[in-house]
Amino acid sequence: MGELETLCATFAQHYGRSPDWIVRAPGRVNLIGEHTDYNEGLVLPMAIEREVLMAAAANGGQEIRLRSTAIDEPTSIDMSPSIQRAAAGHWSNYPRGVVAGFRARHIAFGGFDLLAHSTVPLGGGLSSSAALAVAVATLLEAISGCRLEPLEKVRLCQEAEHGFAGVPCGIMDPFVVARARRGHLVLLDCQSYEAQDIELSDPEVAVLIVSTNVRHTLARSEYPLRRRQCEAAAQQLRVRSLRALAVDDLERAARALDAQSLKRVRHVVTEIARTQAAAAAIAARRWREAGRLMYQSHASLRHDFEVSAPELDAIVEIAAAIGEEGGVFGARMTGGGFGGCAVVLMRAAGAASIMEAIRAQYAQRFATAATLFISRPAAGASVLRQPGSSQQ
Repeated sequence: MGELETLCATFAQHYGRSPDWIVRAPGRVNLIGEHTDYNEGLVLPMAIEREVLMAAAANGGQEIRLRSTAIDEPTSIDMSPSIQRAAAGHWSNYPRGVVAGFRARHIAFGGFDLLAHSTVPLGGGLSSSAALAVAVATLLEAISGCRLEPLEKVRLCQEAEHGFAGVPCGIMDPFVVARARRGHLVLLDCQSYEAQDIELSDPEVAVLIVSTNVRHTLARSEYPLRRRQCEAAAQQLRVRSLRALAVDDLERAARALDAQSLKRVRHVVTEIARTQAAAAAIAARRWREAGRLMYQSHASLRHDFEVSAPELDAIVEIAAAIGEEGGVFGARMTGGGFGGCAVVLMRAAGAASIMEAIRAQYAQRFATAATLFISRPAAGASVLRQPGSSQQ
């Protein structure tokens, strides 16, 4: 039985009827451009072939009943008063925030029953939370019959993460989850919100995602700290954001900043330049150059931004040792850091041996096994079923 059939069968078990709507929203992986989005810089992510699926049916009331296949803990949202947050860290805060965003925009809809199922690894820096938020937004568009302007939808999902989940994320995650094109990366300018599709459809090249299955306790506190450090440095340098600086400005920054602040600035400024160069290299299929830039990005994240972890460093070291002769062009950590995932650009023909080498050598170093999967660039969020459409 496939994912959709299982989703529908599970929905019927819980709610006693078939769903009227089914939507999907993918996770994402960022090839390069880390911790640049909230500095108004450039990022180069792609949607992945792991996704949040969501089934729903109207219930005739003013309550949204929520279930997840991952957590046997049903909950509900009462839509009669203002939408209330759940306890900190509860998954329902993402739907709550999106529902509140639609209500604030005076978009009307009734109560419904919902079942969410995710194949995106949780907490691995692959935007499982943005996929959840964008899936809810896509569902509410279908239920209400009111489609938001694309950028408005992205901003609404970002607001939900900020206001209800308490995560000060940038625009990248909801943007690529909502708007990616199959077979393409997204070169996104997080200052202007202009996006350029970068083709990555060469069958000889593959993107490997390696989850460490580790999340260090620093992850939750250090992400907002890095954001504050960048904002403080920009203020000290009297610029709106670090995007305003170029590599040539680092010498001036060195005279104005303390050593730690300079390291943070140096990462962001050089990472923006690397992202621009990597997009051009991938568009021209210069895989060796793209891989070199990925290694440089990881080194900068490790030494200047200080957000890597031993598990991430090990994956990059293993990939580098395999090298181009073994089919690896480049590797780097991806996501916020302190665990989560690494991403590897490699030859598709060498996938099996590369994956086995990384899996075996990682297992020799750490007690937790790594999870590996290959993904092609996937499409952004979409409606798979709605009343009046052919059933899938």
